[in-house]
Amino acid sequence: MTADRPKDFIREIIDADLAAGRHQKIVTRFPPEPNGYLHIGHAKSICLNFGIARDYGGVCHLRFDDTNPTTEDAEYAEAIMRDVRWLGFDWGDKLFYASDYYERLYQLAEELIEKGLAYVCDLNEDEISAYRGSITEAGRPSPHRERTVAENLQLFRSMRAGEYPDGSRVLRAKIDMASANMKLRDPLLYRIKHAHHYRSGDRWCLYPLYDFAHPLSDAIEGITHSICTLEFENNRDIYDWLVDHLTLPARPRQYEFARLNLTYTLMSKRKLLQLVEEERVSGWDDPRMPTIAGLRRRGVTPEALRAFATRVGVAKNNSTVELALFEHTLREDLNERSPRVLCVLDPLEVVIENYPEGQSEELDAALWPHDVPKEGSRKLPFGRRLFIDQSDFSENPPKDFFRLAPGREVRLRHAYVIRCDRVVKDPAGNVTQLICSYDPSTRGGDAGGRKIKGTLHWVSAEHAVDVEVRLYDRLFSVEIPGAGGGDPLADLNPGSLVVRTGCKAEPSLRSAVAGDRFQFEREGFFFVDPLASRPGAPVFNRTVSLKDSWAKAAAKAEPKAEPRAAKAKAPEKPSAREALSPEAQALVERHGLSPEDARVLGEPGPLRALFDAALAFHGNARGLAAWIVNELPPEARAGKPLPFSARELAELSSLIDDGTLSGALGKKVLAEMLQGGGSPKAIVERLGLKQIGDPAALAPVVDRILAENAAIVARYKAGNKNVLGALTGMVLKETRGQANPKLVSQLLLDRLG
Repeated sequence: MTADRPKDFIREIIDADLAAGRHQKIVTRFPPEPNGYLHIGHAKSICLNFGIARDYGGVCHLRFDDTNPTTEDAEYAEAIMRDVRWLGFDWGDKLFYASDYYERLYQLAEELIEKGLAYVCDLNEDEISAYRGSITEAGRPSPHRERTVAENLQLFRSMRAGEYPDGSRVLRAKIDMASANMKLRDPLLYRIKHAHHYRSGDRWCLYPLYDFAHPLSDAIEGITHSICTLEFENNRDIYDWLVDHLTLPARPRQYEFARLNLTYTLMSKRKLLQLVEEERVSGWDDPRMPTIAGLRRRGVTPEALRAFATRVGVAKNNSTVELALFEHTLREDLNERSPRVLCVLDPLEVVIENYPEGQSEELDAALWPHDVPKEGSRKLPFGRRLFIDQSDFSENPPKDFFRLAPGREVRLRHAYVIRCDRVVKDPAGNVTQLICSYDPSTRGGDAGGRKIKGTLHWVSAEHAVDVEVRLYDRLFSVEIPGAGGGDPLADLNPGSLVVRTGCKAEPSLRSAVAGDRFQFEREGFFFVDPLASRPGAPVFNRTVSLKDSWAKAAAKAEPKAEPRAAKAKAPEKPSAREALSPEAQALVERHGLSPEDARVLGEPGPLRALFDAALAFHGNARGLAAWIVNELPPEARAGKPLPFSARELAELSSLIDDGTLSGALGKKVLAEMLQGGGSPKAIVERLGLKQIGDPAALAPVVDRILAENAAIVARYKAGNKNVLGALTGMVLKETRGQANPKLVSQLLLDRLG
């Protein structure tokens, strides 16, 4: 055990267990499902589980909880192993798979049946959900709950033999249909899936569910401390019930800690998979992704990730960590790894008029600043023609702009002081060249006693290397994507990747190879992309930007950026009202439609016909227009028949208007309608999707969410009102989207003051 190990509540539990003699050796595990790539949240769990094993001289297993053949793949398992090793951890010979235990798990399921603690149920998924009840109503027992042990054994063995189709039967635990913890209302243990498993092949058509396989795999392996995140807190009752009622070699216990929530970041593997499948990103290793593979390709180091996990710590209550903290950790880590070089991302030509033509010189330039205890330098060529960055020049500079402007002097990094004497423009009025003069006595930056406030980076035009630079930014444009129950993918940042070709780099970067790291002075930390780069043609990914004290001031002083030299000024767009056709304008005036909706429905075609027909059944024109324009699939515009009528669409809109459904629930109903048609009212009844609008029913849920998220509540009371959306989203998630969002917000506001 290390003397300087971190201190947290889980380690305090382990200390107490060891002191009491409950365990002789600590055994933890990291148990990912191989259904996607690991993300930064998993990195925290990896560091915790492997770190505890290291600190206490124990072992940490890597176990794949591979119980769903339709979503898991060997590619994901291999990627997970690669990520864990890259983070600096090794499981030795402790690599396990839940699929290795299928036969043992099956025998344990039969043991439950023989004890009268499990039964085969013929209800379908929707019926099981309806029978389970709600947070305010007890569940009803399945009509198959009292089958005999002999009948259940015979049916379960027939399920294994492949005699029944998918979804026709399940095995359920017989626990308590009135339990306050809905997870205990006879949870599912096994389901039929005639699907090929990436490891076991076609040997099984009967697969255990996670809540069954996970605790029993822990017990089989002798795990002492089963550490998971808080969303599995309610599952702990199932975990304990199973290990208490079965014959097992060990009795592990589950402990929950707060998962990592990071602003401007999405941690849902399902949504990350959607980003990949819809090609919103280039793949799981896209450097904008929060996956470990994406962070690695972006240039994040394993040391930085481990340091971040330590800095965040292990807590009992959920909270959201500012992305700025992660970026700060990156800068700290990269500062001493990244030699300083010069690269101009948006070049503007400078001609030093009083520098001799055809002449050049070499300047000494240190690779490291004074605060980094490393030595090394390189030669920087300097000549008559240079490039500086477009943003470092302003023809009409605002106050506190200390860069180059007509008649103004600046210092060139490692070189001379120059003054802008004239500006050259193209016929469109764009600045294309600056004519400057230099002071030969200021070599190395010595200004000879005069005050020079601005220092610019630059490269010699004659010696510059053309490189491609990829400027990565936050993938989402809002602090909490999807806050309030919306679609997180609607909050994607359109500027999360800017690719710039023709950037001008100093000649030393010509030899950069995949994996090299640099700080481009005044720009940020960059990493040579290991996939896109070629010998002599490096591609640089921005890992993280530098702090820019000028950015906020510039945003206030220059609300309208000056046009770049390479781009002509775009013509002004006409207003939405001026751009409308007469038909669309009539929709705005007659029905109050937004110009955007009116523009679509103003054109004759299938959508306009559907709108007119639905309007005859329900008079909310704006509501109908929003559903038709924004929610129907693109094929509907081309005339592809829909599996429902205008009357049914109007019925859906009316359910929203009368408060039966929230907008999010309405989208679920529409998805069902698009799959197989049908009455929205019937779908609501079948799926139990009616909106919860009773304050008395929602108040306990709201109170519990606030109690479990004290850190977020503190941020709200400190003035960060944006987190209200996050709290609302948590309540909506807890109620499966059925809570009335406006009522939830009001209840939260009442309690938060």
